[in-house]
Amino acid sequence: MKGPRGWAFQDVDVAAPAGALVAIEGPSGSGRTCLLLALTGRMRATAGHAEVGGVPLPKKMGKVRRISALGPVCGVSDLDPAFTVAEHLRERALLQRHFTGSPLDLLRPRATRAAARARVTAALEAAGLDPAALPKGERTSVRDLERLEGLRLSLALALMAQPRLLAVDDTDLKLSGTDREAAWELLRSIAASGITVLAVCSEAPADALVVRTVTDRPDTGRTDASPTPEEAAQPEKAEAPKAAAVPEGAEDTEAEPRPQPQEPHQTQKSQQTQKTQTQDEEGAADAFAETGRA
Repeated sequence: MKGPRGWAFQDVDVAAPAGALVAIEGPSGSGRTCLLLALTGRMRATAGHAEVGGVPLPKKMGKVRRISALGPVCGVSDLDPAFTVAEHLRERALLQRHFTGSPLDLLRPRATRAAARARVTAALEAAGLDPAALPKGERTSVRDLERLEGLRLSLALALMAQPRLLAVDDTDLKLSGTDREAAWELLRSIAASGITVLAVCSEAPADALVVRTVTDRPDTGRTDASPTPEEAAQPEKAEAPKAAAVPEGAEDTEAEPRPQPQEPHQTQKSQQTQKTQTQDEEGAADAFAETGRA
C-alpha cells in the first residue's frame, strides 16, 4: 500500500491457517494498522493479492468485511467513553439484528430477543468480561474502565458478529506486564476456538506467527513518514520555519537592529508617502524663495 508519503507496507508474504494467532509486530508508524485494515477489507491495497478464508482481496472487500470483525482500532472502532457497557452491548445487538437478521424476525420478537441475549452472553464469556464484577455493573461507563477491561469489551462487541477473522490494534498499548500476558492469553483462547486472530503489537509473544514491519528499509523504499489511517485522509501540513540558533553568550551583547520585512502594499505605501513629503518640501522651498524675491 502506497500513500502520499511513501510505502505504508510492501513485500508481505505470509500464510496462516484458520485459528492461528498472527502478530503484526513493529514500531508505531511502520504501517502496522494499514496492513491490518487491508487484510480485513477496510483499506484498498495499491498492488498485490491476498485471500482471507478463500475470499480474494482486493476484489471482494465487502465479502471479507462480512467474515471479519474489528476489535479496538484507533479512529475506526473506538468505544464511546460516554456510553455504558450495557448501552454498547445493546447497540451492537440491534445493529447485528438489523444487518444480519431476517425480515421474519419481526414476526417473532421474543425469539429474536432471546437469540440476541444468548449471543451477548456467549461473546462476554469468550472475551472474559463479567459485567457484574465492574464497579457499577453494566451501568459502568467506558471512561471508568481499566485498559484491559476496555479491551475485553471491544473484543466482546466484535465477537457478537461471530467472525472468522478478528483484528485487534495496539494490543499491548498501555498494559502492564501482567495485563499484557492476560491479553495475549485471551487472544490465544479466541484463536483456539477456530477464529483467526490478527493482532498489532510492539512486542509479539513467542508462540505467535509474527509479521514484522520496519521503517527506513532501503530495499523496500519504506520511510518513517508512512501515513496512518487518519493522516491519509488529511492534507499535508507545511513545516513551520525553524528559529536560528543563537551563539552562546550572544544574549549579553547588543545586536544591530535588523530591518523588518514589509508587505508589498506597505512598501508601496511608504514610497508614496516619502514622495509626497519630498514634493511638499520642494513646494515650501519654492514659496519661500518667491517671498524673498517679493
